[in-house]
Amino acid sequence: MLLNQLQQAQCANPFGQLGLLPVEEGSGYVLRVWQPRATKVTAVALKGKRAPVELECVDDEGLFEATLPKLTKPFAYKLAIEAGDHQYEIVDPYQIHHQAMYHVHHMYQDVADAYDHMGAQFQTAEVCDVEIEGVRFALYAPNAQSVSVVGDFNGWDGRVHPMQKLDNGCWGLFIPGLQTGEKYKYEMKDPLGNRLPHKADPYGYHADQYPSHASILFDHSKYQWNDTDWQRNNLDDKRFRPMSIYEVHLGSWRRVIEEDGTERSLTYRELVDELIPYVKDLAYTHVELMPVSEHPFDGSWGYQPVGMFAPTSRFGTPDDFKYFVDQCHQNGIGVIIDWVPAHFPDDSHGLARFDGTHLYEYSDPRKGWHPDWNSCIYDFGRDHVRQFLVANALFWLDHFHVDGLRVDAVASMLYLDYSRKDGEWIPNVDGGNQNYEAISLLRWCNEEVYKRFPHAMTIAEESTAFPGVSRPTFSGGLGFGFKWNMGWMHDSLSYMEKDPAYRKYHHGEMTFSMIYAYDENFILPLSHDEVVHGKNSLLYKMPGDEWQQAANLRCYTAFMWGHPGKKLNFMGNEIAQGAEWNHSASLQWHLLEFPRHQGQQNLTRALNKLYQSENALFELDVSGEGFEWISHEDAEYSTMAFVRKAKSTQDQVVVVSNFTPVPRDGYRLGVNEPGTYQVILNTDKEEFWGSGYDVADTIEAEAIEWHGREQSVSINLPPLATIFLKRVG
Repeated sequence: MLLNQLQQAQCANPFGQLGLLPVEEGSGYVLRVWQPRATKVTAVALKGKRAPVELECVDDEGLFEATLPKLTKPFAYKLAIEAGDHQYEIVDPYQIHHQAMYHVHHMYQDVADAYDHMGAQFQTAEVCDVEIEGVRFALYAPNAQSVSVVGDFNGWDGRVHPMQKLDNGCWGLFIPGLQTGEKYKYEMKDPLGNRLPHKADPYGYHADQYPSHASILFDHSKYQWNDTDWQRNNLDDKRFRPMSIYEVHLGSWRRVIEEDGTERSLTYRELVDELIPYVKDLAYTHVELMPVSEHPFDGSWGYQPVGMFAPTSRFGTPDDFKYFVDQCHQNGIGVIIDWVPAHFPDDSHGLARFDGTHLYEYSDPRKGWHPDWNSCIYDFGRDHVRQFLVANALFWLDHFHVDGLRVDAVASMLYLDYSRKDGEWIPNVDGGNQNYEAISLLRWCNEEVYKRFPHAMTIAEESTAFPGVSRPTFSGGLGFGFKWNMGWMHDSLSYMEKDPAYRKYHHGEMTFSMIYAYDENFILPLSHDEVVHGKNSLLYKMPGDEWQQAANLRCYTAFMWGHPGKKLNFMGNEIAQGAEWNHSASLQWHLLEFPRHQGQQNLTRALNKLYQSENALFELDVSGEGFEWISHEDAEYSTMAFVRKAKSTQDQVVVVSNFTPVPRDGYRLGVNEPGTYQVILNTDKEEFWGSGYDVADTIEAEAIEWHGREQSVSINLPPLATIFLKRVG
C-alpha cells in the first residue's frame, strides 16, 4: 500500500511512513527512506560519532529501510545517495516535521501572518540540537488527494517530495538545503486521484516567465531599506495635500533598442535612472504603476494577475522592485500600485480549479465567471479567499513599502448583475443586485490597511453612484481613501471632443461635476483607458487644426488642475502624444523635437509646480468651503470662472477658461477682494506653444459690481486658454 502510494505520488501522510520512526511494538527505531532512482542510501549523523547506517533496498523503485533496535532517541542525519554514476548528499526532509507544521497550523491568528507563513519561506529548523537551513513549504489545498513539491531540485518528479496533509486543509513540508533562485511548483491529485497541471504557488514571491510560469524561491529578509525619512514624514492626511499622479505602464514607458534591432522594456533598476528623474523634473508627487503583480499575458497590461505576491519578473527581481520604490521615496515620489482583486485568469498554472475544485472562484458561472474579461471571479464569501486577498493588500504595503493601492474594477465587485443580462446573474439573499460578500471584503480590507499602515491610502476605480465609497466604514461607507471621478472624466472629455461652435449647448457637462464634487474624496483621472481601443489620444480627441488641438488640450489640462480633486495623468498625455497608447511600444519621445509637444510638457511641469505651491489649489479639495463659482452660466461664450480657497491662509486663486478659439478682450470677472491681481499661469504663453495673445501680467480690481461682487477685473482672455489669477500685496 505504502509503496504504491509513493510510486503514484499519492501519499498524503509521508511523516507517518518515512524518516526515523519508533518501532510500534518493542524498542528501537526504523529508518525508512524513499529515494526514486537511488541504488544505495547511507544515513550519516550530522552530529557526534555515530557510525553510518547503510539502508537495505526494500524495493527497486526506491524504498530503503534500516532497523535500529538499540537506538533510544532520534538523531539528526543526512543521506549519502548513489544513483547510477551520481553521488550526492541531502538532509532528509522527513525528520523535520515539527518545524514544518507549527506556523501553518496557526496561520489564521492574524491575517498578516498568511504571507509570512504560507508559500515558500526560508527558515532554520532544529533537529536534535542541530540547526538545518532550508525552505518550509505550506499550501492550502483542502480537497487535493495528495500534494508534492516539484522543482529544479528533484527533477520535477512528484514522487520525491510528498507533502504532509494537516488538519486545517493545509499541506506542509520542510526541504533542507534549497537556495534562492530555484524554481518550483506543486503537483496535485484532485479528489478523484486525477493528476492536475502543475500549479504555481499562490503565495509565491517570485515567478518565471513563459513557458514555465514556475514559482522561484526568494528571501525577503535581505533587502535593506533607506526610506525611513519618507515613511516618517508622510503620516498626514492625504486629502489635504497636493497629489499629482503620473500613471505608468512600466513595459512601454520607454524601451531600449538592442544591437540586433529588437526592443525591450527597461528594468526596475534602469527605471530608477530614467523614470524617477523624469517624474521629479515634471514635479509629479506620485507615480501609479499599472499592475506589477505577475501576469502571464502581456496584452492584459497586468489586469489578469496570477502571482499576486510577486512583482513581475519581466523587469527584474523583487529586490530590484524594492530598490525602485526605495529610490522613488528618496527622491520625494510616492508609489501607488494597481491592485486587482476583482478577477483572475483561468490559466492552468493559476488559481482556477486549484485543487480540482472551485477553491478560489465561485462555482456557479453566473457569479464566478466575468463576461467582460473572460476570467474567474473570486468567491468573496469564503474565509480563505478573503484572507488571501486582504493579506495580499497588506503584503505590498509591508514588504514593498508602497504608498497606496488603486483598486481596479470595484463596480464589477459590488454588483452581481454587472455587465450581465436578465437571467445571467443570481440575486443576493434580499433579492437585490449588490454583492454583500464583496462589500464586506472591501470594508475589511480598507480597515486593515488604515489600521496597520496609517500613512497609506486606498483608491477605488468605481464607475457608478454607489454611496460612500470613500467614506469610513463606521459611517456605512466602503472605507476607501479616494475614488476616481469617472463622471467628471466622461463628461469633460465629451465636452472637449465637441467643436467649440457647439459647446455652448453642452455647457452643463463641464459644470455638472460641482453638484456632487464633495460626495466623495475624488481623484480626477485621465487614465490609460481613455487613450486605447479606438478612443484616440487626448490630443486627437480635440477638434480643430493642429494649433487648436494643442490649445484645446492645454486649456483642458489647466482646467483640470484648477478643478477640485487630486490629479492623475497617464503617461504620454504630458507630451501630447498623437498615437493611441500601445503596450508593446515606447512612448513617442521623438515628438519632443517639436514645439507643440514641448509646450504641453512645459505646461504640465508648470501646472504641477504651481499646484504644489498654492495651498488654495489642494487644501480644501474635499470641502465646499474651498470652491466658489464666479461664473458658470456663460454658455454663450463657453467660458467659466471659479475661485479656489486655502484653509491655512487667506489665499485665493481665480481660474478662468475660454473654451472657444475667439479671444475675449476686456472680459469682466467679479472678484472677492480689491487690490492687484497677478496672472500666475496662462496656457496661451509662447513657452507652452500658445499664441502669446496680449494679456497683462497684473490687473487692478475696480469698484465695479459684477457677478454679484462689489469688485471686478477686466482681462483679455486668449483663445482656447485657461488663466490662473492671484491677488498679490
